[in-house]
Amino acid sequence: MNRHGIPASASSASADTSQQPDARQQNIQRILVVEDDSTLAALEVEVLTAHGYTVVPVHSGELAITTLRHLIPDLVVLDLELTGNVNGWEVLQELRTIAHIPVLITSSSVAEVRTYMRDSGETRCTLDHLPKPYPMQTLLKRVKRMLPMTP
Repeated sequence: MNRHGIPASASSASADTSQQPDARQQNIQRILVVEDDSTLAALEVEVLTAHGYTVVPVHSGELAITTLRHLIPDLVVLDLELTGNVNGWEVLQELRTIAHIPVLITSSSVAEVRTYMRDSGETRCTLDHLPKPYPMQTLLKRVKRMLPMTP
């Protein structure tokens, strides 16, 4: 684990926070990106980092849950269709037992996500859906809308 409580395997070269000052001390918002498509994840990290966010990318549901037990980000960008034993729905369920932070679901399963959002009682401020595929500008707009303004 690095000094931020992030498992070493959760960090990547593009989002390594071990050499950076504590993001909270600088009012930099942290985003956990849970995406198993490495190309899409790298693009999301690049765009969000370029706009001043500290980004922690993970590629599996298992790693997302491990990371969330050690780090509570300001926002989670969550793919539902993850490969492996833990899918995005399970990550969301576990996250809601830990903290109630905004989650931006990225998925092509529009009907299923919309039904869940309607039935969950959450607002678009705490849970929103960005259907795949999407332009990075749309991702950035949703992230900015969902994150509270920093002082």
